[in-house]
Amino acid sequence: MEMATNHSERTGDTAIDQQQPEYAKVAENLYRRASTKTYYALIKRGGKQFRRSLKTADRSLANRKLADLRKKIANLTLGDTRSANFETVAKSWLDSKRHALKSSTINRREVCIKGLTPFLNSVSIRNVSSAQCEKWLERRGKKLSSSSFVQELDTLKMILEHAVSKGLLLDNPAKIIKRRKLVTEKIVVPSREQFQKIINAIRDADGAFGTQGKGGDGADLVELLAYSGCRLNEAINIRWADIDFEHNRLVVTGGEEGTKNHEVRTIPITSALLELLRRIKAQRKNMLPNETLSRIKDAKKCLQTACRNLELPHFTHHDFRHFFATTCIESGVDIPTVSRWLGHKDGGALAMRTYDGVDEA
Repeated sequence: MEMATNHSERTGDTAIDQQQPEYAKVAENLYRRASTKTYYALIKRGGKQFRRSLKTADRSLANRKLADLRKKIANLTLGDTRSANFETVAKSWLDSKRHALKSSTINRREVCIKGLTPFLNSVSIRNVSSAQCEKWLERRGKKLSSSSFVQELDTLKMILEHAVSKGLLLDNPAKIIKRRKLVTEKIVVPSREQFQKIINAIRDADGAFGTQGKGGDGADLVELLAYSGCRLNEAINIRWADIDFEHNRLVVTGGEEGTKNHEVRTIPITSALLELLRRIKAQRKNMLPNETLSRIKDAKKCLQTACRNLELPHFTHHDFRHFFATTCIESGVDIPTVSRWLGHKDGGALAMRTYDGVDEA
């Protein structure tokens, strides 16, 4: 049995020991190893050899696996395209997905591709094997945080699956790598007293050196986050046209980028949010329906300054989304309802895990 082949054509499965002539041909493309009774496939196409263990000693199962393998090999692209490197294929994959992805997601995938490329770009895409994937796992994967590891691994698997669908790879060599279990860090939410101190500190600093007179706008934005539960991008894109004072509700669209799940949602206007909206409306005259409530894109600087001066934890924009959720739960709103207001699509499972221990009234 001739099993010699170019090393570059190996598919990553168990290589056949060429030094032990114990393989008997039992059918076209099908061989059986005497010592283990295991069946092996050897298929030639376009001057190339593909060999692999079928990992079974059962003839019927071996025949089915051989038929599947033949189909996969028949779908392979054997032209110049298979010589493309990982980075080229990765960019091709991302370009095919851009129309359905938000810019933030595209940026995140680009960062993942940048982290993967040094470990997979040294060979053509057709020769990417489990060895290269394990090299990434050993040298980079272990250094990443749990969330970054999951994002980078998912990106790797999707790119290689794209290569399989295009006939550039026979199988996805990264499919055996398991996700690392995400460790959910305990969130730190400002108390109502801390929240009020932060708002007062930001407003009191309005007009001080370095604030550029944006303290009031910063406090308004932080309050808007805390009273609506919106993500930052959602909050800064709320327009006056999105506010229905008559029916006491606010429509969250996310602006041009949309919300995280690309769905518009409606949340009730609480008494605290209503007071904020009326105050902003009274301060500004002749506002247009398409004008946004927030006149700034973020309150990061004034928020950090206030927390530092008050010797409080450095709360972020997102922490006030948690503040909204915990305040609602403490007021007696059930978790599935809070989850819906937050824009979750899992019926409250994430909120249940995140806010476990928050007491309902």
